[in-house]
Amino acid sequence: MDLEIGLSNTNNLMSSWSSLRSIAMLAYQSVGVVYGDMSISPLYVYSSSLSRLRGGVDMEEEEILGMLSFILWTFSLIPLLKYVFFVLNADDEGEGGLFALYSLLCKNANLRVPKDSVKPHFRGGVDKSFFERHAWARVSVLLIVMLGTGMVIVDGVLTPAISVLSAVSGIRVKANLHEGLVLAIACLVLVGLFALQHFGTRKVAFMFAPVVILWLLSIGAIGLYNVVSWNPRVLRAISPCYMFHFLRMTGKDGVVSLGGILLCISGAEAMHADLGHFSRFSIKVAFLGLVYPCLVLAYMGEAAFLTKHPESIHMSFYNSIPESVFWPAFLTATLASVVGSQAVISATFSVVQQCAALDCFPRVRVVHTSKLIYGQIYIPEVNWILMLLCLAVTLGFQDTLSIGHAYGISVISIMFITTCLMAIVIKASWKKPFCVAMAFLLFFGSIELLYLFASLMKVPQGGWFTLLLSSIFLVLMYVWHYGKSKKYEFDLHNKVPMETLLGLGPSLGIVRVPGIGLIYTELPDDVPPIFAHFMTNLPAFHKVLVVVCLRSIHVPTVPTTQRYLISRIGTKDYKMFRCIVRYGYTDIILEDEDFENQLVLNIAEFMWKEAELEEAALVCACAASGDSTVKMVMSESKELGDEDNGVEILRRRKRRVRFELPKGCEPVDAMVEKELVELSQAKEVGVVYILENSCIQAKKDSNLLKKIAIDFVYAFLRRNCRAPAFTLNVPCMSRIEAGTVYYV
Repeated sequence: MDLEIGLSNTNNLMSSWSSLRSIAMLAYQSVGVVYGDMSISPLYVYSSSLSRLRGGVDMEEEEILGMLSFILWTFSLIPLLKYVFFVLNADDEGEGGLFALYSLLCKNANLRVPKDSVKPHFRGGVDKSFFERHAWARVSVLLIVMLGTGMVIVDGVLTPAISVLSAVSGIRVKANLHEGLVLAIACLVLVGLFALQHFGTRKVAFMFAPVVILWLLSIGAIGLYNVVSWNPRVLRAISPCYMFHFLRMTGKDGVVSLGGILLCISGAEAMHADLGHFSRFSIKVAFLGLVYPCLVLAYMGEAAFLTKHPESIHMSFYNSIPESVFWPAFLTATLASVVGSQAVISATFSVVQQCAALDCFPRVRVVHTSKLIYGQIYIPEVNWILMLLCLAVTLGFQDTLSIGHAYGISVISIMFITTCLMAIVIKASWKKPFCVAMAFLLFFGSIELLYLFASLMKVPQGGWFTLLLSSIFLVLMYVWHYGKSKKYEFDLHNKVPMETLLGLGPSLGIVRVPGIGLIYTELPDDVPPIFAHFMTNLPAFHKVLVVVCLRSIHVPTVPTTQRYLISRIGTKDYKMFRCIVRYGYTDIILEDEDFENQLVLNIAEFMWKEAELEEAALVCACAASGDSTVKMVMSESKELGDEDNGVEILRRRKRRVRFELPKGCEPVDAMVEKELVELSQAKEVGVVYILENSCIQAKKDSNLLKKIAIDFVYAFLRRNCRAPAFTLNVPCMSRIEAGTVYYV
């Protein structure tokens, strides 16, 4: 079954944002959310890059101008040319980010690994045959995406540490504070930042854009003042010749210093990752109209100051601020660093939620923090892990230079992975010639490889942290995905044959008692093997059985009106149904507390419309159309017992359920009416959730690597992640679980 049947493009945002006023408002909002991280880069770019060059001692004007030339051209080629003109045009129905690119490729190049690769979903194209023939190619792309996701999580650890520490360290310019006290203040700010995450960004979102706009205008004005006051000749750095002069003068040390220059583009990936919350045009307007000119002026002004005061390299930003506006600028810098960190933390929550939806991350608790703004979520486990890692980085490295070494590797790795995926998108999705994709890859890839090489040269000085932590996340994500895929393959090969099930007759060979039983499975088209386990161990089963499959598909979001696909198992006498509940990779699974009623209502509507249709395929599409016509009315009546000392004792609360058909419709036949009555009676009795609590173990003849992955790593993740019943919001009093052991 094609799980994406009937889905419409609900993210065509530009159709509703055509007016100039709407675009301006979205551009204003995007400044605080998208560009918070990028806007605080001037705090540490020069100190991190020039400190790698002879320790920042005896700097000449030509060297500073060469450094500025590298910054200007890097900032123009990557965020401006690459992202504004290319990457922002690659969206998955309005959503952006690494997983959006991967989803785009899954739709157009058959990259689904491994669940959906059992029944490939082709949409035409030359490249599909390549990925269809070579499983290693599909796995390689998945590993690249997982590595990029791990780098994004590392980015969520390093960005708050380097941003807050850089901002707080500025106080040492005016106050002679001990380094330990500065670290303590930075840690307190970080603890407060992560402690407030459960309130959600909605509580403070109104101040994001004003803070970042004030910050950008301030550093732009200060930069313009420094250019005019100290050295207007820095405008000559626009010429790329100064880059070659810089490399010729500095040699190997100059190449190493490029690892600090790339920090000027940190946060550029947010332009694409946050595409789903804004329009493409509004993000471009904000960048071209405000962010780009202000940051260019800031970098030029700081370089102009350094040409006259090269000894101030370690605190160059704060030393370049005029005395009269130092404290307002310091306060604004601190607020901007918090805003920039908040944006990255929120992005980390989003990417983890997307990974978990596609079975690439262990189950976690996802909390919506806003009823108005879609996509603002909070994940407690990830939040506290990020806080502990962030504090460990701050206290372990204790300076922005070492953190910058680690930060640079994560930033440029995400950029290079995006370039690789974009090259495939250009060929497989945009249907451009192969030479166009290769030209994109070679041009931007060569620039990013140069910076990646420069960053890797500082692995012993801090870069090892990024490689170690991202590798750990990569292993954990792939092992979890591998274990889930093996369980899926086991269920697929040991499913209950439909012939065997139907051969038992309508009673299924057991007693059918009133009520509704929801049997959860990962198989969208078959009956899971756990059903046979229940039939052989339970003396009775519910009169109405629904096999429920929750599937995250490769679209950003599925409207609630198109979420349910209902079909029948066997004839009407069996009273068995299959329901596929579809979710996008940005949706929260079962966030709707009224799931039971919605499910029963969709089954009732299916029964009513089934009588009007003849083809099962049309029935499925009709059940998911979202044109809800059948209504379910529920009422409760209390039956009271005798009085005990004047107090009435409540004995039983009886629930009544009935269905209302739309006015003016033709009367239903007796068979449909009987089914609706039986369904309402079953709903009155109650709904029971039937879950499988499985344990996966490697076979005895498996190799050592597989045994370690399954018996230790996967088992550890399974024991310490959220249980399926918790993530599915299943009530404890309405749950039946069966423990099984799978050998894979």
